[in-house]
Amino acid sequence: MQDNQEKKETTKNTYDPKAIEEAFYAFWEKQGYFEIDGNKAIQKEGKNFSIMLPPPNVTGSLHIGHALNHTLIDIITRYKRMNGYKTLWQPGLDHAGIATQNVVEKKLLEQGIKKEELGREEFVKKVWEWKEQSGGMILKQMRKLGSSPAWSRTRFTMDEGLQECVKEAFVKLYNEGYIIQGKYLVNWCTHDGALSDIEVEYKENNGKLYHLRYFLEDSKDYIVVATTRPETYFGDSAVMVNPDDTRYSSLIGKKVVLPIINRSIPIIADSYVDMEFGSGAVKVTPAHDVNDYEVGKRHNLEQIVAFDKFGILNELAGEFQGLERLEARETIVQKLQELGFVEKIEDYKNQVGHCYRCGNVVEPYISKQWFLKKEVAKKAIEKINANEGNFFPPQWKNNYNAWMRELRDWCISRQLWWGHQIPVFYCECNHQWASTSTPHSCPKCQSNNIKQDPDVLDTWFSSALWPFSTLGFGNKEIGKNTLWNEEDLKEFYPNSLMITGFDILFFWVARMLMMGEYFFNKLPFPDIYLHALVRDEFGQKMSKSKGNVVDPLEVIEKYSADVLRFTLAILCAQGRDVKLSTNQLEISKNFTNKLYNACNFLLLNAQNFKDLKDLGELKTPLGKYLAELLSNTICEVRQNIDNYRFNDAASTLYRFLWGEFCDWGIELSKADKQSIEELGAIFKEAMLLLHPFMPFISEYLWHKLNGTTLEECGSIMVKEYPTFSYANANNFKIFELILDSIISIRRLKASIDLANQKIPLAYVNLALEDNLKPLFKSYVCKLAKVEELEFVSYKQEKCIADITEKLESYIPTTSIDLSPIIAKLEKQLEKTQKEVTKLENMLNNEKFVANAPKNVLETNQEALKEQKEKLDKINKELKTLKA
Repeated sequence: MQDNQEKKETTKNTYDPKAIEEAFYAFWEKQGYFEIDGNKAIQKEGKNFSIMLPPPNVTGSLHIGHALNHTLIDIITRYKRMNGYKTLWQPGLDHAGIATQNVVEKKLLEQGIKKEELGREEFVKKVWEWKEQSGGMILKQMRKLGSSPAWSRTRFTMDEGLQECVKEAFVKLYNEGYIIQGKYLVNWCTHDGALSDIEVEYKENNGKLYHLRYFLEDSKDYIVVATTRPETYFGDSAVMVNPDDTRYSSLIGKKVVLPIINRSIPIIADSYVDMEFGSGAVKVTPAHDVNDYEVGKRHNLEQIVAFDKFGILNELAGEFQGLERLEARETIVQKLQELGFVEKIEDYKNQVGHCYRCGNVVEPYISKQWFLKKEVAKKAIEKINANEGNFFPPQWKNNYNAWMRELRDWCISRQLWWGHQIPVFYCECNHQWASTSTPHSCPKCQSNNIKQDPDVLDTWFSSALWPFSTLGFGNKEIGKNTLWNEEDLKEFYPNSLMITGFDILFFWVARMLMMGEYFFNKLPFPDIYLHALVRDEFGQKMSKSKGNVVDPLEVIEKYSADVLRFTLAILCAQGRDVKLSTNQLEISKNFTNKLYNACNFLLLNAQNFKDLKDLGELKTPLGKYLAELLSNTICEVRQNIDNYRFNDAASTLYRFLWGEFCDWGIELSKADKQSIEELGAIFKEAMLLLHPFMPFISEYLWHKLNGTTLEECGSIMVKEYPTFSYANANNFKIFELILDSIISIRRLKASIDLANQKIPLAYVNLALEDNLKPLFKSYVCKLAKVEELEFVSYKQEKCIADITEKLESYIPTTSIDLSPIIAKLEKQLEKTQKEVTKLENMLNNEKFVANAPKNVLETNQEALKEQKEKLDKINKELKTLKA
């Protein structure tokens, strides 16, 4: 495989990732490297690492947020695997109750079939068929990114084992009184049913505020109430005023008659009413408003439900019965206007809740539902605040606490057919019980006339169990299933780390924390890394409507998986959004080409290279210098990964490989060919260091330098991660001086237009031991293009000078005609001075400053600053040359 690829690339100057990525990945997977024993040869006793893939929806495909998440997880997983940990990156999919049911329903409707025509059992069969054929595409797409989870252990939140776990968890919570059923006001989507609070997305709405006249009973007087939802007035139980509002104090206790339907309701007083809002009088609809629900409980008001679960107005709406609530609004208002019940209608902006799945307007609705009591979360909250669980970045702990302080009982039932059916059973004798298995008869009266609760559990309920459900919890015949064994929970729970987006902190992370702590008395992971969003290069959120969505698969096709991974990693600073740009992708692409060309340069001088540990004592000064740089890099990279500072680790690798090794190391080796063997070994070690970030090119280049193929030598992903340590202070210091001198002399040559020409002489003012001078001169003369370098101890006359922190450099000007250089600089000086004057006049113009947009002012101020700096630099250069 690799021999043929190398033949193809012998004439290429750029790296071709397409030639290797698919083949390499297939080999890795076939060899079982991703599995928990894939690195058995280097595993260390008692070192286990586990991390769960946030299970993507079975309906989903790989988007750029997934690409970031999976890249970070893969970096830490490969790092731990190479450090000898028995490693489990647990893959899997979420059954995504609402989303999946909607997908399959739509497909059936395209065939003219309604799910009700099929019935529940046949519909669920259709969903399973769809799942087997089309679901899980994202797991295949993950392979393109180079992800390395234990594929053989892939789980699905509806697979047999997880169904057992969900039942076990539900029954335990039910029997201990933490799961209860009752009629409560819930968030209701007329398409998808009950929703939890965090499944409601609030959007600004340009609506209306309707001022309606409610006439007093047996009177021509009326009170005006303001509402944004006139269609709910059929469910009104009272009109409410503030007890301190003197306008209405005489009306408290009296009754008004609801328009059209003529039902009488009382006028009550409650300090909840804002006297400044509308007329200061509000209608109270306990069954259709969250705040009214609480008021209704305080005043023992009737909960009147005005429409059914599909949003259809019921018999209480009189002539409007049968109309859909939102569609009925205009008709109802028109009728109220005709009969003189509308005082006025105003434009009004408010926040309206929408279903996070289908976008439908959500209604508060009285419904009989199952709830998980908030007390389950109590110990998890305590343990987070006792620092048994740590957030990265740490400020997310404050967000977590703020949410948990306001925690309410979690509505866990959903009115769907696809999902974990609630394991509660009912008998005709009114007995109710929960069971992990389907009973044949009632345990109380022995009747076999029993039925199961028709609702399913919220998808997030099964997802909350993910850190341990995947490890066989609740499975009674655990040892018989090849996917897990009795040791899994001991070895991999608690998980080592959770990496996910901050946007599902409350949907998922908080719920895993409460469930893990409840069932095991341990938080499910000690560390929680929450990454930010991937935005476009201007910091805007990606959306189809803006046309700025980035498809990771297209990026991989154009640039390579390594380029996308490295770009995302280097941009991912803790707590900051990732601003993805074509420019940064191009930089990463150039980085791969830089590595490829460095490898080819090394191979011009040798057929293969030893491992650094097998090289023995380093002999060449350049080898020793680069070995120390590598040693420092290894230390920094390890420290950064251990602290989840992925961007800092990537930046450190980039600095060493591009700047210190490829730019300077390769160039310096041209003055010392004896160092090539050591440089090749150092570069191989650096490929091991780079591997978690760029697995494909690091594997490829390591084998090229090793003179082996992947098949005969195996993958570097199961070799030990570098721990190399080297220090030689004196040698390191001399090379710092060498580089400083080369840069200094090059800068001087550039200032007199001699950058690429060889000059006869340069001086360097530097105190250096005599035995080091030949080494110093050999590198400086070669790389700075100087025929002779002389060491001096004082300032040189008739020379141009460059002074650094470490040394002074001089180039004599006696034999150089400086007049054309001075003339060129004077022209630049004149042009720059004109630009400075123009910008100063503009910014001193009061009218311009008063009217110009802020960004225009800032741009011109920055331009003026840059031009002044340029002017200062030209003046200094002219002063030096004229002197």
